Amino acid sequence: MDPKLFQNSAAGRVIKIGQGDVAYYAFLPNPLPPDLNPDWQLSSALSEADRALSELAGLGRTLPNPNLFIRPFLRREAVLSSKIEGTKSDLTDLYMYEGGQLTLPGVDPFLPENADVREVYNYVRALEDGLSQLEQTPVSMWMLRGLHKTLLQDVRGQYATPGEYRTSQNWIGGNTIHDAIYVPPPVIELEPALNNLEQYFYRDGYPPLIRLALIHYQFEAIHPFVDGNGRIGRLLLSLLLVSWKLLPLPLLHLSAYIEPHREEYYDLLLGVSQKGAWKDWLMFFLHTVRVQACDTVDRIKAIQDIQRLWHTRLREAHAAASTIQLADYLFEAPILTIPRAQQILGMSHRGATLVVQKLVSFGVLSPVEKSGHAKLYLARDILDMIVEEYIAQ
Repeated sequence: MDPKLFQNSAAGRVIKIGQGDVAYYAFLPNPLPPDLNPDWQLSSALSEADRALSELAGLGRTLPNPNLFIRPFLRREAVLSSKIEGTKSDLTDLYMYEGGQLTLPGVDPFLPENADVREVYNYVRALEDGLSQLEQTPVSMWMLRGLHKTLLQDVRGQYATPGEYRTSQNWIGGNTIHDAIYVPPPVIELEPALNNLEQYFYRDGYPPLIRLALIHYQFEAIHPFVDGNGRIGRLLLSLLLVSWKLLPLPLLHLSAYIEPHREEYYDLLLGVSQKGAWKDWLMFFLHTVRVQACDTVDRIKAIQDIQRLWHTRLREAHAAASTIQLADYLFEAPILTIPRAQQILGMSHRGATLVVQKLVSFGVLSPVEKSGHAKLYLARDILDMIVEEYIAQ
C-alpha cells in the first residue's frame, strides 16, 4: 500500500507496521462520526432517499401476507450480494437447491456445481437468522460474528475462521501486502475499532441514512474477517434498517444496484480512505437507497397485480381452494416440484399432480424438463418480476 495516497485523508491515518524490509503500511480509520460540513446537494439527496424509503415502509405496513414478498427479495439480495464477490449462481439455482433439486447439504461443497449456490444459500440462512434475532436483541458485533459463522459454513471459506475475527493481517488488491491497494488496520487495532463501531450503531447524531452510510464504510475499512467482509457489511445494512425501525420488514436490499456498479462502489469506499471523500460516497449511497426503494415499491405493486389477476381467473373458473392455495405459495417460492406441492397441500402424488396441471392450464405454471431431476414447474411471471432489470430509475 502506498502511504502517500492516504496522507491527506481526514477519514483516518496511515500507520507503519514492522521494521526494515518486512515493514508495511496499514490504514486506521478514525472513530465515527466524522465532521461533515452542511451541504445543500447532500441535503437534497437525503430528502429524496428518505421520501422513497418512507413510501416503501408505508407499503410494507399494508401487506396482508409479508412472506409473499420478503422471501423472494431476501433471496434476490443473497444472489446479488454474493455475485459482487464472484459467485455465479442465479435465483433459479437457489430455489432449486432449496427444493432439493441440486446437490444437497452434506455433499462436498467444493464441487463446482455445489460451491457457489451453497454460498448463496448460506447468505439466506445468515440473513434470516439475523432478522429472527432482532426480535430479542439489537444488532451487535457478537451477532455479526455468529452470522459470519453461518455464512462460511461448509463452503470454500470454511477455513477462514468462520465466526472469528482475523488473527493475521489481510489486504485488498495486489499480489503482496507491499503492492496492495488497501491494507486495513492491524490485528492489535481491531478490538478498539470494532467497539467504537458497535457503539455507533445506536448513537444519535446524523440522520439515520447518513449513519448507515458511515457504518458501512467503517465496517469495510476495518475488514475484521479473513473472508466474507463485503457480504456481512451489506447484510448489516438490511438488519439495521429493521432494527432502527426505518422499515417494518426487510424489504430494502442494496446489492441490486451495487452489483452492476461495483467498480464505482469500491472506488468510492477507497476514496474515503485515501482522500476523506465522504460526500462522494454519501451521494452514491443515498442514490442507491432511493433507486432501490422506488424499484422495490414498483416490484411489490406489480407482484400484487399478478396475484389479483390470478385470483380473478381462478375464481371465475370456480377453481378449488387447494388450487388457489398453491398459486399463493408461488409468491414465496416460484419454482415447484410435484413432491413439494404434495407437502404444501397435504395431498397424494396424484392429487398434487392434478392441482399443478390445473395451474399449468391457466398459464400460472410452466413445466421445465431437467435431466436427472424431478420435473420442475416455474411461475415465470413472478420470476421475471423479481429478476428483471430495474423497473424504477
